[in-house]
Amino acid sequence: MEDIISLCKRRGFVFPGSDVYGGMAGTWDFGPLGVMLKKKIMDEWWKFFVEKRDDMYGVDAAILMNPRTWEASGHVATFADPLVECKECKSRFRADKIADGITESVTTDEFLALHVKCPVCGKENWGPIRKFNMMFATHVGAVLPEDVSEGTDAAAKSVAYLRPETAQGIFTNYKNVVDTIYPSLPFGLAQQGKAFRNEISPRDFILRDRECSQMEIEYFVAPETWEENFEKMRELQHEFLTRVMGLPEAAIHELEVPAEDRAHYSKRTIDFMFDYPNGQEELMGLAYRTDFDLTNIQRESGKSMEYRDKVTGATFVPHVIEPSIGVERLFLAVMTTAYHEDEVNGEKRVVLKLPENLAPYRFCVSPLLKNKPELVEKAREVYAKLREKYVNVTWDDSGNIGKRYRKQDEIGTPKCVVVDFDTLADDTVTVRERDTTEQTRVKISDL
Repeated sequence: MEDIISLCKRRGFVFPGSDVYGGMAGTWDFGPLGVMLKKKIMDEWWKFFVEKRDDMYGVDAAILMNPRTWEASGHVATFADPLVECKECKSRFRADKIADGITESVTTDEFLALHVKCPVCGKENWGPIRKFNMMFATHVGAVLPEDVSEGTDAAAKSVAYLRPETAQGIFTNYKNVVDTIYPSLPFGLAQQGKAFRNEISPRDFILRDRECSQMEIEYFVAPETWEENFEKMRELQHEFLTRVMGLPEAAIHELEVPAEDRAHYSKRTIDFMFDYPNGQEELMGLAYRTDFDLTNIQRESGKSMEYRDKVTGATFVPHVIEPSIGVERLFLAVMTTAYHEDEVNGEKRVVLKLPENLAPYRFCVSPLLKNKPELVEKAREVYAKLREKYVNVTWDDSGNIGKRYRKQDEIGTPKCVVVDFDTLADDTVTVRERDTTEQTRVKISDL
């Protein structure tokens, strides 16, 4: 993990949030290469699950939502982690993450029986486990600090939350979509966007942070068909992770979540676990949310969430299958899979073997020598031609050609195209393959 973190900062993939001011725990900034990789991951997901299907539609809901949304969904009452505080040093932790063999539903007695020592001071003197709601609260409108501190009616009415998931923005727009385009059942609504969780103990690089990007689908189905649709979505998730993202099947593991550990809305959940450098962690989830969300909205809003079947005329509240994934977790899984170390000509090499569809740059074009105007001019011509077809082409004339190769290997560029003196004579260039380091002479017209 340390090697990947180092590479991410050294080559401009991921930086600590607010780094110049000393950082802020649980926040990360994506640099130029990280933005390109992240965008490609998100674009591939959208293409696979939305654009290539006739039964999927996109929405983009506001981050700030009416607070009744989170009351109806159960987040105000149940979206909480087990917080425990060391009485000696006053440090606070998520209980199930500092002790082995327990879950989020751990009780105080169960935790104390494990004789866990504080990771900060090493003492064993714990307070009771308390439920800590992870939603970020904020105030909307002209609310002054004294209004908030005094707990006035104005402050209470102004409370809003940064959304902890993108799903509720989909559910609150379900009726809008049905009323406007009336899609045939089953159909899905997809959304990509920011979510915010006030993690007690953000850790493990971008695996568990306080601000993340999510990609979620709510797939609306007839109640009696949920099992077959659940299975279809499970298979699609495997296909996406392996064929599109290039993750090895052997590193992906399905975990059937027991009832006591499932989210309050779920009747069945499968967590897709991935072998990260620090061990298995959740990568993606698949949940059967029944009609929990739409029924709650119908009750709280007084508006019908029923769907009228186009063929039978029957009316019912649809049930929901939800595939959900955090972009940062998928980003790290892709980086973990791609990261390799080997030797080339007796020299250690770090190489990111990213799939071509995800690599920030597909080609790097270089003149063999940057102080030869004729080579630079010809290389610029090649660069311009490749840019006409492939947007993600980069130019590099810094240092010698060996250093350029090492740099492009580290950022995952599949092919380097080099213009040399032979190019001026026969219009061929050297194409060097990232993974094998093999070099081939190719006609410029054949590139």
